[in-house]
Amino acid sequence: MLGPVILAASRSDRMRRVVSAAPVTKQVVDRFIPGETVDDIVPIIERLTAGGLELTMDVVGEDITTTGQAAAARDAYLALIDRLKALDLGERVEMSVKLSMFGQALDGGHELALANVRPVVEAAAAIGTTVTLDAEDHTTLDSMFAIHEELRKDFPQTGCVIQSYLFRTETDARRLAASGSRVRLVKGAYKEPAEVAYQQKHEIDKAYVRVLRILMEGTGYPMIGSHDPRLISIGQELARAAGRKPGDYEFQMLYGIRGDEHLRLAAEGHRMRVYTAYGTDWYGYFMRRLAEKPANLRFFVRSMISKG
Repeated sequence: MLGPVILAASRSDRMRRVVSAAPVTKQVVDRFIPGETVDDIVPIIERLTAGGLELTMDVVGEDITTTGQAAAARDAYLALIDRLKALDLGERVEMSVKLSMFGQALDGGHELALANVRPVVEAAAAIGTTVTLDAEDHTTLDSMFAIHEELRKDFPQTGCVIQSYLFRTETDARRLAASGSRVRLVKGAYKEPAEVAYQQKHEIDKAYVRVLRILMEGTGYPMIGSHDPRLISIGQELARAAGRKPGDYEFQMLYGIRGDEHLRLAAEGHRMRVYTAYGTDWYGYFMRRLAEKPANLRFFVRSMISKG
């Protein structure tokens, strides 16, 4: 019940000020966002990859209002790629990008976002890795999928994200699975109206399984974005039924959530990729992490009380 309230707060400037000013906030945010700069994040990358994990890196920030900010977001990713080049980790560390950061919501935003994201995809390919386009709210998806299709003409390894709570997703999954794309499936973390999205958890979970079956039976590369033990188990069963080996799909989980499970899956021979965000504009990302799972909110509230 609190999820929609928290998601609404993620767009509130007043709540941004309140949460940001709370003395305990930084300690709790650090659980999910382990650094603000590339220098902060490189040791995290080295530690996690040394432990057998893979990563997808997200430079946080979504509320872009100028073309200058969009260019700065592009440059932040290019700086990250420049540092990754020296680490020589290849596809073990990829990038995740939100096209809103690249100017998608501005005038001429579709063309602007494509122009800004293309050099990031090119630079990633040059060091042997790739980029996944994150899904945002439903109004942005047609543009995201069109940019994904355009980028794949030159960089077919470019991935994208689909969200099981949207009614459209089964159709999107069939198209993407047939095209051999890399697809991360998540439940969805934006406040969506009942006209376009399932509202109940059990409906979202059932849709997740239906979509995951489509991806596993297709010719693409499924990426299972979930912390739910039941869905992880179902994902393994669907992979076996489709004749897939562990290297033919991967699991993805957020940094700071179920770290022991990350290591367990990696130790069993699965590809386990940790979604790792960093940067200073953390508020929207952080609030969606609270909305996704009651345990995250309880952790935040307990920390505020204990430090109160």
